[in-house]
Amino acid sequence: MSYTSETAQRNHSTVTQLIYLGFSQDPVTRAILCVGFSIIYTISLMGNSIINLITMLDLALHTPMYFFLWNLSFLESCYISVTIPKMLVNFVSEERTISFTGCTIQMHFVLSLGTAECYLLAAMAYRAICSPLHYPTIMNPRARAKMAAVCWLYGILMPMSKVICIFSLPYCGPNKINHFFCDIHPVLKLACGDTSRSEVFIVPISLMITVIPFLMVLVSYACILYTILKTTSSEGRHKAFSTCSSHLTVVILFYGSTCAMYLQPKSSHVADMDRVVALFYTVVIPTLNPMIYSLRNQEVKAALKRLRGRKRFS
Repeated sequence: MSYTSETAQRNHSTVTQLIYLGFSQDPVTRAILCVGFSIIYTISLMGNSIINLITMLDLALHTPMYFFLWNLSFLESCYISVTIPKMLVNFVSEERTISFTGCTIQMHFVLSLGTAECYLLAAMAYRAICSPLHYPTIMNPRARAKMAAVCWLYGILMPMSKVICIFSLPYCGPNKINHFFCDIHPVLKLACGDTSRSEVFIVPISLMITVIPFLMVLVSYACILYTILKTTSSEGRHKAFSTCSSHLTVVILFYGSTCAMYLQPKSSHVADMDRVVALFYTVVIPTLNPMIYSLRNQEVKAALKRLRGRKRFS
């Protein structure tokens, strides 16, 4: 065998499948977690599906805001479906494995959908910065379709370089992921070679994906709060503060957890803490978003009543 072929064989990944360590090895704990996550998954899918249905069927909700909420709800349904079904299978299975190719695909979808959500939230916040009187004109159907398309396109393309960078490394040693899905840092810990260059490459992309949209959202909410403070009605201020505080809490949880996960160096990560932080942006936020953004909204409640009335009439 020539030197070139020997080097290629050494550098080629010998890992064909990976094993999730997950949350617990205890069968009782795993059974309880399986039931709990099954309920959460069902609630999330139902909530987001309701938003998707009523925004399509009710003409009163064919506005820029609900167009982006439809995109967000559809995205959240996809996002939570990338991790939880496989997690549920692992809870009841003894193997808890995923192929190396499957791990690559899962990481790409998690990062892509997460990136798209970062930009969609920033796009939704844009309406607070521009003049409310001109917003319906600016956000005409063509403009909002373009903006949503850009968010989805950025979501697909921007993480691709990170995934290629990570999985081009040699994986020839341990194959146990101390996590519940294929995330960047748990997978990087399994690489055989030096990962410092990959980490340096990943950080600026993560900054563009998380920090810049987060700053845009914060600026928009600052504009909202400034407008609220100028209102004379105390009841109006209280209602607006209540709505904004719930929205802002969810936004901070999402951006905060993603920044904490992807902007830290590999040496600073602790497996148990990483799993908890990852739960926020992959499971908790997709479950909370339909309730915070839509189901508490009076317009959505009215649309649900109209939809039920239409079914009774039929």
